[in-house]
This record gives sequence, C-alpha cells and structure tokens, in this order.
Amino acid sequence: MMNRENTTREEEFIHPARFKREEEELYLASQWQLMWWKFKEHKAAMASAIVIILLYIIAIFAEFFAPFDPMRRAPKYIQAPPQKIHFIDKEGFHLRPFVYDMKGTIDRDTMTRVYEIDKSYRYRVYFFVRGDEYKLWNLFKCDLHLFGTKQGTALYLFGTDGLGRDMLSRIIYGARISLSIGLVGVFLSLILGLILGGIAGYFGGVVDSAIQRLSEVVRSFPTIPLWLGLSAALPPDWPPLRIYFGITVILSLSGWTGLARQARGKILSLKTEDFVLAARFSGASTARVIGAHLIPSFMSHIIATLTLAIPYMILGETALSFLGIGLRDPVVSWGVLLQRAQNIHTIANNPWLLLPGVCVIVTILCFNFVGDGLRDAADPYSR
Repeated sequence: MMNRENTTREEEFIHPARFKREEEELYLASQWQLMWWKFKEHKAAMASAIVIILLYIIAIFAEFFAPFDPMRRAPKYIQAPPQKIHFIDKEGFHLRPFVYDMKGTIDRDTMTRVYEIDKSYRYRVYFFVRGDEYKLWNLFKCDLHLFGTKQGTALYLFGTDGLGRDMLSRIIYGARISLSIGLVGVFLSLILGLILGGIAGYFGGVVDSAIQRLSEVVRSFPTIPLWLGLSAALPPDWPPLRIYFGITVILSLSGWTGLARQARGKILSLKTEDFVLAARFSGASTARVIGAHLIPSFMSHIIATLTLAIPYMILGETALSFLGIGLRDPVVSWGVLLQRAQNIHTIANNPWLLLPGVCVIVTILCFNFVGDGLRDAADPYSR
C-alpha cells in the first residue's frame, strides 16, 4: 500500500516537469516542426501520404515495376480476364505463387470470347526476372522486372485489353503521365498565382483591380467547355510529348485564379507588419520584399492549397483524354486507358478495363486526405 502511494506521488512530481519540457519544446519549435507534429496526428493523412509516395515511386520506375512492355501484344490473350494468384493445387501447398494458363474460345451464342482455366499449364511467379528490354528514363538499357514468369507469358493480373496488351503494365506506365501532369500543372499555376496575386496584394489600387477583374473573367468560363476549346486548338499532328505539355499549360491557365486570390489576401494582411516595413526601409526591392519576406510567411498555407489542387489537375487530364481531345495513343495515361470503357458492352463483358478509374479515385482520395491534414497542420496551435 505504501509503495503504491509513493509511486503515485512520484508520478505527480515528475509529470509537471515533463509537461514543462514539452511546453518549452512547443514554443521553441520552428513552424515546420509544428506542422510535422500536427500532421502526424492525422492518421488518414499519414496513410495517404505513404500511398502517394509509393505511387510516385512506381511511376518513376515504371519500366521496372511493369511486368511487360505496355505496347506488347498477345493475340492468344485478347480481352483476357485477370488471373488469380494460387498457392494450392492438387499436389498441396506451395511457397512460391503460381498462375494457371487460360484457353480462349468463341461463344457461338453471344459471339464473345470466353476464357477457361487450363490447369495443365502452370506458371510460377518469380521476383526480379528478365523480360522485355527497356530504357530506364530513356538512358539505361535493362531487362530486369520486379516480378514475372520465367517463360515471360501468361501473367495478366489485371487482364488484357482488346489488343492483348497487359492492363497492369499499361496502368503503371499511365501513372507516370497522370501523376506528373498534376505536379507540372500545379507548379505552373503556383508561379502564375504567386506572381499575379503578390503584385495585386502588394500594390493594390488600379493594379489590384485589373488583376482581380482578369481573375474573375477566367473563373467565369465553364471549365469543361474552356478545356474543350483550348484542347481542340492543339494541332493534331503534334508529337505526344508536345501534346502533353500543351495539356499541362491548358490546365494551368484555368487553375491559377484560386491561388492568386489566396496570395493576394495574405499579402494584404501582412504588408503592414513590422518585418515588412523594416525590409522596405532598409532598401529592399519590391521583388525581394514579396519573394523573400511575404511569401515565405504563409508558405505552409500554399503547400496545403497545392496539395488540394493536384487532384484537380489529374481529373482535368483524365477528363480531356477520356473525351478523346487530350492525350491520345500511343501515349499511355489513365484517361487514355479509360477511353476503351466508354460503352455499356465493354463494362458488361470486360469490367477490368475500368481499373484505371479505380486508380484515379484512390489517388484523388489520398491527395484530398493529405491536403486536409496539411490544412489542419498549417495552423499547428489549433486543437
């Protein structure tokens, strides 16, 4: 009984000291440390951030993670359904996973291709196998893939399309375009938004009114018709890379207004602060006052806003490509892949062609969760 009382008194004595240390760490921490501590408390945002990092790693090393070349055709497996990974067969349990071969036939009644599992052929799945040759980042020649079969065939975990091309490989390659277009588009929107919003908030008056009226004109256009019109203006004979940058610029031209308004509001509220007046009296130029003093003071809010803007760019590219006026074959993006799932016949008979849409949904949700977490962390003293 005495020991329990002594322990309780000791804990009561230790806790105030520990609480004081935590308080000191809180007040001495930098803004970025406070943001990180608050962001870690948002479990959904942390899990989503991990998923996003994994998606970008896969996109960067798409050639290594994809089991096949995205343009490789297998006439024997046209519109083949996804294969299942097996560990057990009639011989018992196997540590190494395997897939069964598929045999396709034409149904005389519906005139559709039907596949049956052929258990007489079994293909073991290995990690780090040699397969289709590729150039990593168009620089290094290699043929090593994360997983595959030693025979190099019959491993279609996400099924195949109407030309017998592996959907998993095409989705992985498509992630590179769809995810990067969001980053590039947001970067261009960031530059436009900060420059125009910073000028409007700092100078005010006629300059502010002119930039605000320009922003209102851009925002007044319906988004989809504006994208359609600008995309239709791109020459159809442009190479895929030029079309990619054209689509990125189109998305950026309509995405800078929100960030510009936020930057203007922040600078309007901060330009009379003491640190800004001290910089101006010390002879700092207007560009330095805006770029080195004002913008860094609300950079955390900018990062949170950009994280929420990336899904907007990804959805824009997906919508344009799905409608057939954005990126086109042979470019592989999630929007281009979804073009083949535009009719009820495809959805009814080949539902696995909608898997790129699932990737879009998961990515958008993850970015939204991360954006919510960053938005809360941008005000680390809130509870």
